Amino acid sequence: MVKRARRPGRTGRVKGAPRRTARVDRATRETKISTTLALDGEGEGRVTTTLPFLDHMLTAFAKHGGFDLRLTARGDTHIDYHHLIEDIGLVLGETIARGLGDKRGIARFGSAAVPMDDALAMVTLDLSGRPYLVYQVPLPKRRKILKFDVELVEHFFRSLATTGGITLHITTPYGHDPHHLLEAVFKAFGRALAQAVRRDGLARGVPSTKGSLA
Repeated sequence: MVKRARRPGRTGRVKGAPRRTARVDRATRETKISTTLALDGEGEGRVTTTLPFLDHMLTAFAKHGGFDLRLTARGDTHIDYHHLIEDIGLVLGETIARGLGDKRGIARFGSAAVPMDDALAMVTLDLSGRPYLVYQVPLPKRRKILKFDVELVEHFFRSLATTGGITLHITTPYGHDPHHLLEAVFKAFGRALAQAVRRDGLARGVPSTKGSLA
């Protein structure tokens, strides 16, 4: 009698397997951030960063990735938004890496294309352990959404890729509304990451010929 490998459900869970969760806290003179992430979640995001647009983007990431995300953050935004956005990326990337552990049995690669009205975003990633970011998101002349500088999103993803050990390619071939462009990016990132962290019921060990994805 041949036993079939347990296949993951729609959320990527394998029945009986432990939920993959991690928490990271970071406090500096510039920012204070606390994050809890469940990779095998229901898409519930509770995000408070003092930056409403970023709250919206991270909640969309959690929803479309099927992750449960709890994130609170504050920082020296009276000076600039840069420190807080960059540090949130660092913390979230570290949380993803901790949640994955040794990465045994995961799919490793993920790719998603998400349209939003006039805009299209495409995200492809590899949980390789080698941080690298390609960010090709041409921005229109309108550089801010309220007070949020849209150029800082690149810094967010660069920081996340660095601590998460992710090879991350983000492109938007077209689109003219910056809100639509960036919201499509965060949704596509969530869906691509969901593919990559998904437990492959037929996989054995770490998905690498090296035997490690560190």
